[in-house]
This record gives sequence, structure tokens and C-alpha cells, in this order.
Amino acid sequence: MSSGRRPDHTPDGHFVVIEGRRWRATDPLLPEDIASRLRTHLMAARRAVRSALADEDEAALRAARERVQLAKVALGERGTPWWEQSASQRRRRWQDGLTALDE
Repeated sequence: MSSGRRPDHTPDGHFVVIEGRRWRATDPLLPEDIASRLRTHLMAARRAVRSALADEDEAALRAARERVQLAKVALGERGTPWWEQSASQRRRRWQDGLTALDE
């Protein structure tokens, strides 16, 4: 995806297809500024996972993976599918995620 090209989506928009594999799409209801903040948290958490693995630090690895999970759930990419939630449930999901990640 480094070409800047957006991934293909399934016809229902629920999944993106990357190299033939389906991944749950980010919630399209997310405002771009919120999605950007959550992606920033996600990438920082992924870097922390890599660092903890290199350092063989189990406690740091658990904490980093928990932050990855928080960000992915807030983005709508894990947890209850966003298309099964009401608009208010979706909004609460990302607000709760940001609150936890901004701490």
C-alpha cells in the first residue's frame, strides 16, 4: 500500500482486501481528525510492541499489545462490528478508546 493507492473494499464496505486477504475496514462514521489520532496511537503501540519484543520485556509487550487492541477496537477494526452498532454506540466506542489511549 505504499504506493498511496487505497485498498479495495468488499461490495458491502465492511472489509478491505489487501493482497487477497480481507481485513475489517475502519468505521466510515469516524471523523477524519479522530481517525488520524487513533491511527497515531495505533502506530505508536505497534512500535512499542516491536521494541518490547527486541528487549524481551514481557510486561512492556503486554501493555503495548493492549494499546494496539484499544486502538483497533476504537477504529472499529476489532470488537463488535461497526455495522451492527447504532451511531451513538459507534461514537461512544471511539470516544472511550481515545480517552483510554490519551492517558
